[in-house]
Amino acid sequence: MKLRITTPLAILVEEDGILGLRAEDGSGGFGILPGHADFLTSLAISVVGWKSAGGAQHYAAVRRGVLSVTAGKEIAIATREAVLGDDLATLDETVLTRFRADIETERSEHADSTRLQLTAIRQIMRHLQSGAGILS
Repeated sequence: MKLRITTPLAILVEEDGILGLRAEDGSGGFGILPGHADFLTSLAISVVGWKSAGGAQHYAAVRRGVLSVTAGKEIAIATREAVLGDDLATLDETVLTRFRADIETERSEHADSTRLQLTAIRQIMRHLQSGAGILS
């Protein structure tokens, strides 16, 4: 099988001869072997692992993404961010922790932004309501 992992800025992996791949989506972990049916799923923050034809094991920590299998021989992963490595423990402990912390920071910033927008809308509504009485 052929594996391709891409981010918006780069092609991180383009490798032929993949014997199998493990990944994780919202329903849990799963495996892909040659001849797999066409498949499309949304990846969780996780470590994707694959075995090369030479028997070497490789890993990529992904910050969510989309995985597709085409014709049972092509696997494509498009992700916002990925870090490659051959040490599963390091990727699991450091990189995934950082990815999860980044997601929490983004959620907090989004909540703050939404609060500011709602406050602005309320102030505009108050202003319009007070002005409506003057024009009538």
